[in-house]
Amino acid sequence: MSANALTQNAYGDATRAIGTPRHVEYQVFSQITGRLNRASAEGRPFSELAQALHENLELWTIIVTDVTSAGNGLPLALRGQLADLSKFTRSHTQKVLRQEADAAILIEINTAVMRGLRGQLPQQET
Repeated sequence: MSANALTQNAYGDATRAIGTPRHVEYQVFSQITGRLNRASAEGRPFSELAQALHENLELWTIIVTDVTSAGNGLPLALRGQLADLSKFTRSHTQKVLRQEADAAILIEINTAVMRGLRGQLPQQET
């Protein structure tokens, strides 16, 4: 599935159901993160994980394209952080595909972005 098709499918469905761009972004992250989480469970076929990783990479490609465009309205520091996360995601995904690492950190990154989209601060460790 192409990045454009993924975006249209995920954003299109969510836009009809919800409406606000921030909530739509949250829904897309939630769907892809859920697939990553399920696919990385023990006993799941590697092909399922590879597909979920591919979808996650497509999402992060869309994000980095957006945050590096001149018209992006996010603060410059946040744009830089998201671009760095995209670069890390791409690099770590390659390690997962070579079976040198697992997908847990990718799931954590997506979950942290989801918290940000919901306006939640990370919980303090006690």
